Amino acid sequence: MINLPVGEIALLPVDLLAAMQREIDAAAKQMKAVTARLSTALEVRYAARAAEARRACGKDTGTVRLADGDFTVVADLPKRVEWDQTQLAGMVERIRAAGDDPAQYVDIAFKVPERKYAAWPDAIR
Repeated sequence: MINLPVGEIALLPVDLLAAMQREIDAAAKQMKAVTARLSTALEVRYAARAAEARRACGKDTGTVRLADGDFTVVADLPKRVEWDQTQLAGMVERIRAAGDDPAQYVDIAFKVPERKYAAWPDAIR
């Protein structure tokens, strides 16, 4: 059925479309679980070797390559910096108070969830 043209799939009875959607959702959920399990197994198998390879290269993060038989395993540990947002906001204010433009030092982004936007008074919309 997956090979049917989209137009033909669209013409199928709604109960069949609903059943197909349920099957696809179940398969996607199962695939997600299988993928997570394999990822965990690969981490168990290679994490210590990858950490040692990074140490030998003098780095805490990044990509290393490990040989395992005829295969080359690429182990990537990206650098993830997390900033304390409250402290960062204070630093931005100090930069601004010193007469400098914070945009020269930091990228500033604003986000407004829709429910908060809906609560805005008309005067500021």
